[in-house]
Amino acid sequence: MNADDLRALQAPLKESYKADPAKAVITLKAEGALDGDGIACKVDTGRALIEAGLHPATGGSGAQACSGDMLLEALVACAGVTLKAVATALAFDLKGGTVTAEGDLDFAGTLGVSKASPVGFKAIRLAFKLDTAEPPERIATLTKLTERYCVVFQTLTAPPPLALDISTGG
Repeated sequence: MNADDLRALQAPLKESYKADPAKAVITLKAEGALDGDGIACKVDTGRALIEAGLHPATGGSGAQACSGDMLLEALVACAGVTLKAVATALAFDLKGGTVTAEGDLDFAGTLGVSKASPVGFKAIRLAFKLDTAEPPERIATLTKLTERYCVVFQTLTAPPPLALDISTGG
């Protein structure tokens, strides 16, 4: 896909959203099943069923997906797709590359061993290694726009209000 193809694909969407901003607001949904004997949650991604369980640092076997890994994977996926879309729109000469996310967790907080230790990631690092001959100012533009338009990056940077509700089925 080139920049003209991407513009042609997105132009009607952009016009529609300008004409009726409410059309741009979409609610995404994820759902998991808590059935079964183990400490796990089965998440249907729409492409596959993923069973998430405890990380080995909290007593898990390592056979199931870790939700912390899944968060980093979502960041890598979103940032990678965003960078590729921005590169396409800019006619940026990108021959290939990799994207990596790393996050630091202190499981003493997760297991309630230390109230001083946070629950959740203490730091997350996102890195790209690009195969390109583009000049530094074009790479800076690509970086700035990828950061600006990556949904997961922006959500982690400026978290929205989050609510938890528990109800019973009876």
